[in-house]
Amino acid sequence: MRLSIHHRTAYRFSRPQDRLVQMLRMTPQNTHDQTVASWRIDIDCDAKLREGRDGWGNAVTMLYAEGPLTELEIAISGEVLTSHSNGVLHGMSEPLPPAVFLRSTEVTMPDPAIAVFAASTAGGRETLPALHRINAGLHERFTMDRSRPVAGLTAGDAFAAESATPRDLAHMFVVAARSLNVPARYVSGYSLLAGEHRPTPHGWAEAYLDRLGWVGFDPCSGLSPQEDYVRVAAALDAAGAAPVAGSRLGEGEERLDVDVTVAEA
Repeated sequence: MRLSIHHRTAYRFSRPQDRLVQMLRMTPQNTHDQTVASWRIDIDCDAKLREGRDGWGNAVTMLYAEGPLTELEIAISGEVLTSHSNGVLHGMSEPLPPAVFLRSTEVTMPDPAIAVFAASTAGGRETLPALHRINAGLHERFTMDRSRPVAGLTAGDAFAAESATPRDLAHMFVVAARSLNVPARYVSGYSLLAGEHRPTPHGWAEAYLDRLGWVGFDPCSGLSPQEDYVRVAAALDAAGAAPVAGSRLGEGEERLDVDVTVAEA
């Protein structure tokens, strides 16, 4: 499948900013199952861009812009060729051992209710079937919420609600998998799953199995990611895989607008 992606992030500031530094995790990498045919990052002001990698092995672009700045727009566009992989990640460089992804974060702390759900849903089955049952169980349990996620909401608090965003569903899966002593991580990227337009990129999870490696699970669909997904970044939680993270030097308030379009080319 050939997917066309457009991702616009616009900042507006109530007072001019002296300097902006942003880390952009917005560039997908080539694997055995996805090939980047074209990709570009456009900034609407004078800025320095430097490419590199973060500690998780994700491709990053550092953005440095000097003020005064009252607005900034980052526009991403590109096309990626994908293939069917049964959700298994092939050909990805992994700088860290899987056991690192047993660690918890503030939003993915162990939660008793999620642990009980994971154990009862898994039903004593082998690891892969158990994870698929948990993935499907989360999909059936929650109504999908496509609004922007609430910053700092923990997986445990999200589990107590009736609806959940893709980010929070992925966090719940990560906590559930780790409760079974399975390394798991959050993944950010793009998908055709919910139509063409959305206010954020998509998020799902991956879990590590000894004989298969990293396998994707998306509670939004209850299935594993296939050729209608583009993988961009992975980390312990959504904050570590965020498309944009950084700092600004200046007073005033900030307004953020995001628009993502994914379509089959």
